[in-house]
Amino acid sequence: MGTASLTRLDCFSRRMCPGSKRIVRPIWPLNKETRMSTLEGVCVPICTPFKDNGATIDIAAFEANIDSLVENAVHIIAVNGGTGEFPFLSESEKRELAEVACRRVDGRAKVIVQTSAIRTEDAVENSKHAEDVGADAVLVLPPYFEGPGEEGVRWHYEQIAKAIKTPIMAYNIPAYTQFDITPEVFARFSEIDGVNYIKDSTADPSRIEKLAGQGAKVFCGCDFLNFFALVNGATGLFTGSGNVAPAQIRKLWDLVKSKDYEQAQNVWKTLQPISRLLWTLPFNPVAKAASEMTGRRVGLCRMPVPPLKADEMKLVEAAVEALSV
Repeated sequence: MGTASLTRLDCFSRRMCPGSKRIVRPIWPLNKETRMSTLEGVCVPICTPFKDNGATIDIAAFEANIDSLVENAVHIIAVNGGTGEFPFLSESEKRELAEVACRRVDGRAKVIVQTSAIRTEDAVENSKHAEDVGADAVLVLPPYFEGPGEEGVRWHYEQIAKAIKTPIMAYNIPAYTQFDITPEVFARFSEIDGVNYIKDSTADPSRIEKLAGQGAKVFCGCDFLNFFALVNGATGLFTGSGNVAPAQIRKLWDLVKSKDYEQAQNVWKTLQPISRLLWTLPFNPVAKAASEMTGRRVGLCRMPVPPLKADEMKLVEAAVEALSV
């Protein structure tokens, strides 16, 4: 995320009008009550902690970090997300993390398990496993690399939806998948019984506005848009900075929900440095370094993702210090 983009986001932040009235007219019928869960609020894609130079997962640290997030009142914990380094986890590791998370949370929060795979059969099996161990929803990317187009992506989601009763959150991050689930496309995908939510990580503020305006249950997947998203109707935040400052983000949620926008702005000012830094430096190394600085043991990222350089670590330290202002 370059400086020009951040300046544009500053403009969006300044033009927010909490007092404005917007008529929301859903463009599709939300009639899937048999599958509809109550997912909303602060969702933290939890870091995967490693030990032994990245050779093994530190399960004890993972459980402790889950407890910390629950104690700080986050609504949802997401496992095996991008912040959890899923591309560098084996299938057995991902399944173990899903099992441990559902068992450890034990109903104290919701759990989303990311179950994406290029092969539809693998995504189906991953999703069935997540449902079996107690996940409240699954997060699914479109099949990536080959680029099957809307017809193929829809078929992919349909096969998963046929196999499970757990709600599905479509994961839109076209920079990586090369397929964009636009608001219009999501309106069509939402016709699939079970596709109830969308996580939008396009970094386009207008997407949040349009999806929310259509009645979609949209989770904002870009930390630097968190405040904007909440004020403009997002169902929740899918926020990696929750690994670092879960209490502050929950407070931001509560203040916006109670329409105390002045205090919410004050909280948001303390969160902005880390929220922006996550998207200007390599995301996961920043999330892990800042997590360590705030008392959550996560270790380094698994190679081939290298640790931050000394000058980058200083920027993380400054962003963490800003949280206590």
